[in-house]
Amino acid sequence: MQNWKQAQQWEANWHGDCINSYWEETKQLIYAKKMGLKAQMINGKYPSYNLDNASILDIGGGATSILLKSINIGYCEIIDPLPMPDWVINRYNSINHLYFINKPAEEYINNTSIPFDEAWIYNCLQHTKNPQKVIQIAKKHSKIIRIFEWIENGISDGHIHNLTEKDLNKWLGGNGKIETLNENGCK
Repeated sequence: MQNWKQAQQWEANWHGDCINSYWEETKQLIYAKKMGLKAQMINGKYPSYNLDNASILDIGGGATSILLKSINIGYCEIIDPLPMPDWVINRYNSINHLYFINKPAEEYINNTSIPFDEAWIYNCLQHTKNPQKVIQIAKKHSKIIRIFEWIENGISDGHIHNLTEKDLNKWLGGNGKIETLNENGCK
């Protein structure tokens, strides 16, 4: 099995310069829908997600967080350990109430001491150092967790954990919805 640093390097190479993110953002349409977010056409832009001033902790949101397509955001943080080009960091920093933290989710500390309305985790846990700890952090710092993760995919380059329905249900304290997908590149 690869170690976490090697897997992160593989993932960073996959994302490259972060310029052409169409494929990743296309898959996010499915992730968001399955997490219960409603894409809308707002001011001629699709997808747009109206957050009604909710505060969000986006764990593993990367260079193309769903928050970038959101309006009426409250205080929001995106935490991701991958190295990002300066232009990605500058784009995040240019948006009111949106803050990018460039470190592993396992090291997250909520400096506000106010819980987030929601934590979002999508296509992220198989890349983490410790997926169970990431879930614990999301539970500790948010009222609601919205999650979309691939399960039973095995271990491969860049994906050092094989997530299972049993583990996710145990860590989250409930029963998730399992589906077979084949749309927008999500299989």
